[in-house]
Amino acid sequence: EVQLQASGGGLVQAGESLRLSCTASGFGHDDYSIGWYRQAPGKEREGVSCITGDGTAHYADSMKGRFTISRDVAKNTVYLQMNSLKLEDSAVYYCSAEESYGSSYCDTRYGMDYWGEGTLVTVSS
Repeated sequence: EVQLQASGGGLVQAGESLRLSCTASGFGHDDYSIGWYRQAPGKEREGVSCITGDGTAHYADSMKGRFTISRDVAKNTVYLQMNSLKLEDSAVYYCSAEESYGSSYCDTRYGMDYWGEGTLVTVSS
C-alpha cells in the first residue's frame, strides 16, 4: 500500500522560508513521481511542482522562482523549499504520487494517483 506523509508546515512571516517534506512508502522501487499541490480556503486546488523518478523537476508557471523541489532517493523523501513566502501562499499543501514508468515528465495540472494528508502553511504579515 502506497502511503505519503507530508510534514513541515507551520506559521511563518511574509518573506521567510519553509521547507516541506513528503516521505513515500509502499512503492518498492524509485521510479515514481511526487507532486505538490495546495488548496487555500474557498479556492480550488492548484498544482505547485512535481519531480519524476529520474529527478526531473517541473513547476507550475506561477510557482517558478521562489519554490524548489528536490528529492532524496535514499530517504524516499521529496522536499519543497519555499522562499520569500507571501500571504497568498497560505494553504494546505498536499503531496501526491504516481508511477513514472521511466518518464521524465510530470504535470501538476492533473492530479496523481496517491494522496497524503496535507500540511498547513500559514504566512502572516
